[in-house]
Amino acid sequence: MTFLNFLISGISLGSIYAIIALGYTMVYGIAKMLNFAHGDVIMVGAYICFYAVSRFNLPPLVGVILAMIVCTVLGMVVERLAYKPLRQAPSLAVLITAIGVSYFLQNTALLLWSSNPKVFPSFFVSGSGGTGVELFGGQLKISYVTLFTIIICVIIMLALTWFTGKTKMGKAMRACSEDKGAAQLMGINVDATISMTFAIGSGLAAIAGVLLCSAYPTLVPTTGSMPGIKAFTAAVFGGIGSIPGAFLGGLLLGIIEIFAKAYISTQLSDAVVFAVLIIVLLVKPAGLLGKQIREKV
Repeated sequence: MTFLNFLISGISLGSIYAIIALGYTMVYGIAKMLNFAHGDVIMVGAYICFYAVSRFNLPPLVGVILAMIVCTVLGMVVERLAYKPLRQAPSLAVLITAIGVSYFLQNTALLLWSSNPKVFPSFFVSGSGGTGVELFGGQLKISYVTLFTIIICVIIMLALTWFTGKTKMGKAMRACSEDKGAAQLMGINVDATISMTFAIGSGLAAIAGVLLCSAYPTLVPTTGSMPGIKAFTAAVFGGIGSIPGAFLGGLLLGIIEIFAKAYISTQLSDAVVFAVLIIVLLVKPAGLLGKQIREKV
């Protein structure tokens, strides 16, 4: 049963990574840029929900919705002010700007909310006071936050797959991903499409922030930094630009991290995760589900 407990914990952590990675992979897939400020949007969403519930006594669902709205608007504002002027700039300029936006958000959070750790409230308690489901006579315990995280992750992945494949905006995103110039000639508003991509990715970051702090309740201004880096790793692992790849990469990364902590070392778990990534990229450079694109020179 210990193995199953570790496996379920890994799937839960991997589901959080997958939700964050979906935001990374959508932005990269459409805009062809790496938004390294994405982890800090996670932190902003967690803080908004924390203050909405703890200080203003709003219901948790209202807090989550408010966090999604704020992060969605924040993502669109960041895209408009920081990234849109660099649409034709070299990739290095965009990367440096993304790092600058990340530091700006972190230091703004420090000014607004201080560096003192805050304990995130638990939303997942049953009416009888229980926090999870016990199976096999209590040998296997699955917390409600674990169940909810896995379910939410699967729903988001399926919804995004349907959205990009069936809706008009989703098809516009796929067209921009293939060729922005050709998409613009066909009447697609590329700027609006990229802004919508940032909005969706930032809204997912808010959900991920709430789930992350529900599972690991300490909240500080750098909350999203390391999970953001690991989620980016998961997106590359699965094949950046691929929605199923981000989902698979997140789950595998979470499982590898938990098993590395359990059976190898808690200090070396991050090293094991990144070592596995290096091995995968050496064998399959495009990631597990990524497509190898050949360019004519």
